[in-house]
Amino acid sequence: MKTAGTYHVPVLLHESIDGLDIKADGIYVDVTFGGGGHSREIIHRLGPNGHLFSFDQDADAEQNVLEPEQADGTTAGPRRFVDDDRFTFVRSNFRYLRNWMRYYGIEHIDGLLADLGVSSHHFDDESRGFSFRFDAPLDMRMNKRGGATAADLVNNNTEEQLADIFYLYGELRNARRIAAALVKARSVKPIATTHDFMEAVEPLFHREREKKDMAKLFQALRIAVNHEMTALRQMLLAATDLLAPGGRLSVITYHSLEDRIVKNIMRSGNPEGKVTQDFFGKISSPYRLVNNKVIVPTPDEQERNPRSRSAKLRIAERQ
Repeated sequence: MKTAGTYHVPVLLHESIDGLDIKADGIYVDVTFGGGGHSREIIHRLGPNGHLFSFDQDADAEQNVLEPEQADGTTAGPRRFVDDDRFTFVRSNFRYLRNWMRYYGIEHIDGLLADLGVSSHHFDDESRGFSFRFDAPLDMRMNKRGGATAADLVNNNTEEQLADIFYLYGELRNARRIAAALVKARSVKPIATTHDFMEAVEPLFHREREKKDMAKLFQALRIAVNHEMTALRQMLLAATDLLAPGGRLSVITYHSLEDRIVKNIMRSGNPEGKVTQDFFGKISSPYRLVNNKVIVPTPDEQERNPRSRSAKLRIAERQ
């Protein structure tokens, strides 16, 4: 069984938490709890009057709120992830950040951390359909409680809708050919598994780029299923409103689509990157960039944790 320690190895752990410049009595939000690695480090830096809210919509992640007393799991039973009142777990998509903070009576926060993308746990779980390494139901939902699955999209969307998904979210040049192949395949039988999906599109990929392009294809479908770009925009806009002056936004991205949105927010205050200037031509933004150049993992971390190889950390301070 995967424990919180093996569920997901936190990327850029110290760099991202250092970037929050944590105040002992501050209020912080980790919108991507996952295995709890980043949350645990934030808690360690808080004083008795600080508080951390951690979000995750995945029931598997919620199980990590309970962890064994010992690292080897030999004790009789689980204990709270944090055995005090400084920690609140919110099982919800982070797009509802504003609503939940209002629910808990929080008007301002001192920092927000987001480790975007998919955890290693999801790729390694054969039953979730996130990886083309396993033959599994074509699901890809982060929240298994409801919503359309990847199979639903592949079997019910129009050819044009599918082509848009693969082009916009996977940046695949042959998106239209891929969509046409899927429509043809589903006319014979429904596409229900990752194997069905790959069988329909594999002839369109060159062998030397097959794995890379297949990863982009799966990424595109996952983003569409979970409405990831919309959720990211909504969360970042809410964070901008909630952050107190001097509050920090620390975000780790893994692909160009989400990184572009984060960069735009930090530089202009909006996801589209529309810049406004004052009378003197100075760019008006709610943020001050803490690191003008993105922070990337060290070669040692990339060797230890392959997932970190595409990671980029951006940090900004609310003005």
